[in-house]
Amino acid sequence: MTDLSISIAMGNYDRTRAIVDGRVKIDGVDPIPMLLSPEEMFFRAFRHQAFDVSELSLSSYSISVARGDAHYVAIPVFLSRAFRHTSVYIRTDKGIDQPEDLKGKRIGIAEYQLSANVWLRGILEEDYGVKPSDVTWVRGGMDTPGRPEKIKVDLPSDVEVIAAPEGATLNQMLADGEIDGFIGPRWPRCFAEGHPNVGRLFSDSVGAAEDYYARTKIFPIMHVLGIRRSIADAHPWLPGALLKGFSQAKALAQEALQDTSATKVTMPFVEDNLNRAQALMGTDPWTYGLPGNEHVLDRFLSYHHAQGLSPRRVSVDELFHSATREAYSL
Repeated sequence: MTDLSISIAMGNYDRTRAIVDGRVKIDGVDPIPMLLSPEEMFFRAFRHQAFDVSELSLSSYSISVARGDAHYVAIPVFLSRAFRHTSVYIRTDKGIDQPEDLKGKRIGIAEYQLSANVWLRGILEEDYGVKPSDVTWVRGGMDTPGRPEKIKVDLPSDVEVIAAPEGATLNQMLADGEIDGFIGPRWPRCFAEGHPNVGRLFSDSVGAAEDYYARTKIFPIMHVLGIRRSIADAHPWLPGALLKGFSQAKALAQEALQDTSATKVTMPFVEDNLNRAQALMGTDPWTYGLPGNEHVLDRFLSYHHAQGLSPRRVSVDELFHSATREAYSL
């Protein structure tokens, strides 16, 4: 019997590497792995359904589910999770000393519907009283002028989103002080290059994230794994096989991370940071599967609908293939 040949688009992570190099075998599958950036994967997946299996933006996928035109169905493999307190950048010379000072400011975004931006707007409103309508959102390319939204969105009438001037980039606008800040999953180049007037809103972003987790028990989910719906319908065993294989790959990555004989990550203080994370979040802080993650997804879907991105409130169960909502046990 020949294994099913399928293309799998995903990021180049430690938690996916064992699938790429063959250490983990996905039952019944002959994978064609493609290691791509989120921007390329998501654009090609949502515009052209270019892959059999693809890492997907949780926000873009939720929009497609709410509209009833989802070409992919997700399984609860959360390839990207991040505390987004690191992702708010400000001009330090514009009187922004605390989150509330963002009211009335011009904030750059690459796309309004990015998952990171959904989380940040929800946190800013819930924890600091800064509503999306309190900010003027300036949309454009970070380093290249212009950037199309992957999915067209219709926003509430009180939310102002304006296009960056023709030929302008958000990075240069931030460096020149033409916008007051930027939010997004990638840091702006002027911050990475040490611009003297560009910094983070949360100077102790790790402390802010730890406080957030202690209060909410939420480790924000950014990306899910999606299977082309027609393929999942034709091969009902595949969603479960993918969940199993990707879970095994993550387990190998976590095992390697905890091997202190020689760090597997090119970063000092790995063991200390791992111990700090596990003391706060438990021995498996990066969980896959629906059990234990329902409250995280539910909070995101509440933000998503309240921000006008999904035309109706999507339920958590609607996101995932029915075969991956529960698991067997011995």
